[in-house]
Amino acid sequence: MTERTETHGSPAPGYAARHTLPLSVEIVRQFRRRRTLVMFGLLLALPWVLVIAFKVGTGTTGQNTLRLSDLATESALNFAAFALSVSVGFLLVVAVGLFCGDTVASEASWSSLRYLLAAPVPRSRLLRQKLIVALGYSAAAVISLPLMALLAGTVAFGWDDIQVPITGEIIPAAAALPRFGIVIGYALVSQLVVASVAFLLSTTTDSPLGAVGGAVGLVIVSNILQAVEALGVLREFLPTFWNSAWLDALAPELEWGGMLKGASVSVTYSVILLALAFRRFRRKDIVS
Repeated sequence: MTERTETHGSPAPGYAARHTLPLSVEIVRQFRRRRTLVMFGLLLALPWVLVIAFKVGTGTTGQNTLRLSDLATESALNFAAFALSVSVGFLLVVAVGLFCGDTVASEASWSSLRYLLAAPVPRSRLLRQKLIVALGYSAAAVISLPLMALLAGTVAFGWDDIQVPITGEIIPAAAALPRFGIVIGYALVSQLVVASVAFLLSTTTDSPLGAVGGAVGLVIVSNILQAVEALGVLREFLPTFWNSAWLDALAPELEWGGMLKGASVSVTYSVILLALAFRRFRRKDIVS
């Protein structure tokens, strides 16, 4: 189907572009997908699996080590920070990549994309609606894991002050909880690059697996390049370089520098990639 779907003549009686593909319909459609239920089930189960691992584990660490893993059982906040640290680099990347990379490519793989556009749903509106829902599910995924970790940590290890890694200083729970909100917010922003890459690839391929894999592959390559110290300050422009800057929110003195740099890099990449996605999709010949 090589024609553009935007109408150039008089629209049919009763037709209004703003009423096509309502968000509520797209939300329900995506929620009923098996991959959505499986992914959220995995994210919500992980904190409890970690609790079991700590409870049954018999290993001991060095007396002078104060890593996140060593302090995970000290309080619910410590446990939630540890759960986020072990999942933000891969599991949450896969979740965000899945929700944003599968959304358009899956329609193409089912040969239903052209029928949606023939409804007619304007291309820009279809892409916008799908992006909003995909980002919404991605945000829910990133938020649900640390919140469930807080619940699991409270049940298993109790609610207490948080102990800071490396220094071992104590931050009262009442003061640390708002900071943990900053941590979750920064985790959301840092995943924008993954979401944008996956969404761009989703508009260029009929393979959902290719779109998701491309986004995950970008993170892997970025992490590899990040380890090349010869790149010097150029590493700061890699999309994953500032992913761990959220730890600054849990320092004795809250530091914003790293998080602000990381947020600016992530947002900049995201704006460019999403603009490319909309531009590419408007000009694309839909044949599936």
